[in-house]
This record gives sequence, C-alpha cells and structure tokens, in this order.
Amino acid sequence: MEQDKDIVENVRRALGQRSLVLVGLMGCGKSSIGKRLAGRLTLPFIDADEEIERVAQKSISEIFADHGEAFFRDREAKVIARLLDNGPQVLATGGGAFITPETRRKVREAGISIWLRAELPVLMRRVGKRDTRPLLKGGDPEQVMKDLMAARYPIYGEADLTVESRDVPHDAIVSEIVATLARHPALAQPTSI
Repeated sequence: MEQDKDIVENVRRALGQRSLVLVGLMGCGKSSIGKRLAGRLTLPFIDADEEIERVAQKSISEIFADHGEAFFRDREAKVIARLLDNGPQVLATGGGAFITPETRRKVREAGISIWLRAELPVLMRRVGKRDTRPLLKGGDPEQVMKDLMAARYPIYGEADLTVESRDVPHDAIVSEIVATLARHPALAQPTSI
C-alpha cells in the first residue's frame, strides 16, 4: 500500500499543471473511471459534457436537436479548451471531442490523453442502459457503433496512452492507468545521481 501511495504521489508531482484527458467512445467508462481516477490522484474531476450542458442550460440531446452536431462540436471544442486551462484535473470528454484536430492539439499542449479502448460487446451492453445518446437515435445502434469505431479508433490511437476498458471493477482499470502513467515517458521522473 505504501508503494501505491508513492506511485500516486510521483504521478501527481510529474503531472504538474497538466490534465489527464480521457477519450474514447460512448460507453467506454470515461465518466465512471474518471471519477475514480480523480479520487485516487486527489484531483478534481470534470465531465466536459456536463459543463457544456451547464453553460448551454440544455441537455446534449437538446443541443443536437435544436442546433445540430456541427454547432455542438464547435461549443464542445471551446469548452474543452477553457477547461484545459484549469489543470491539473481529470477531464472526461465526449466521444467525438478528440476527433477535432484543434482539440487534439490543445490536449497535447495541456494534458496527457488516455484512450479507454473497449470492444463492441462491452460498449453495447453499457450504452443500452441509457437512451440519452443522440448519435444512437434513429438507426441501428450496433451498426452506428461499428461505424464510429471504424472512423474514430484510428484517431483515438493518437492518444498518449491506451488502456483497455473491459468488464472488470473500475478500480482495477484505475490501477492500470496509474501504473501506466508512472511508466509513461511524459511523466518519467529523472533519476537522481
């Protein structure tokens, strides 16, 4: 337990003012894993979608319905850029946020991106629990997810690190993230002589 505490402290110190930015498809666990990761690292947790809803005073579904996806993506990019100025924190982004080149650039400058990669069956089980996903309305949800995976997984692959999100306790995934961060070159501690 003492070793885990040391690893967490080293990661926190090496992070400096940078944010940890969780990316991935809807259902991969960005919010639930992000909250636990923030707790482990004693950092604030921010959900970009919740911040967008707060600022707009509308749900994501309402923003999509009223203004369309392009309008939403523009607002999303602006909110994420503003949030990244508030590091260090754990920031959960919407599934499409990292696809925007400007957002990826901003994340590279102000954070460490973590792709929570998940297989289709895991995603479908998780997204089936809520019907608040605008991109899954009006079509075959499984086909939509397959199309999103084909389009977005190569871009998510540009993230600084990848951790497999799967059906295990979220605390196990948090431990993997912390261990991976501790070994990541961007956070490597210089060795003392």
